[in-house]
Amino acid sequence: MALKPEPTAPFHSVQYALRVLETISRHAGGVSEPQVARETGLPVGHLAPMLRMLRREGYVLEVADGAYAIGDSLLLLGSGPDRQRALRDKLQENLDRLRDSLGAAVYISRYLDGEVRITQVADGPRAPKVHEWVDFRSAAHASAVGKCLLTQLDRNGRRDHLARHRTARLTSRTITDERVLFSQLDAQPATVPVLDLQEYSLGTVCAAVPMTAGAAVGCVALSLPVSDVYRLRSAADTLNRRAASLLLSLTL
Repeated sequence: MALKPEPTAPFHSVQYALRVLETISRHAGGVSEPQVARETGLPVGHLAPMLRMLRREGYVLEVADGAYAIGDSLLLLGSGPDRQRALRDKLQENLDRLRDSLGAAVYISRYLDGEVRITQVADGPRAPKVHEWVDFRSAAHASAVGKCLLTQLDRNGRRDHLARHRTARLTSRTITDERVLFSQLDAQPATVPVLDLQEYSLGTVCAAVPMTAGAAVGCVALSLPVSDVYRLRSAADTLNRRAASLLLSLTL
């Protein structure tokens, strides 16, 4: 099953999105797109899709005469004691929307305290999540989520992880040779989703995209039954394009 997604150029870094939001927030009465472009230094060709994404997520809104102002979603996040709950709810809303558009279960994962942790999931009857038949913390070498997180670690970090979690054979497709695994991780382009083609579990295929914010290591992933493998490439590319809005929810 030799399937490789087309490379894309996702806007994983949110620094420009934050710059756009900062610029718009300085103009209480709204600011035009050309003015935002001048103040941020972003080319209009890059700014236009960024503004569309920010409008879709409710972070900005378009007011009279094509000017932009800060939207309700950003105002609702606020800075009080309910901020973390609001952020988590906003992220879950985005995950649920992505699950419905992809027809796939969607996951947020972080590498915390030396372990792979799934922190949020959007699944449902038409998008069942992966059956965790082996603890995900022990299966980083076999899962798309785990491999995506390992690509973001240096060699010492990878060696430390695999010293604690050996590369057990979970299916006939699982890579158990650490040298082969490291070679695959080193060759993984940052702009191409990481795949799991029945390496963790027979009957399931997955894809994961890194979400990097400072020193934090994380990713967003999807899973599909192997009968839907024909949809994996397009779903992975959509996941890649949508990673920026999810990362923005984690960063604000």
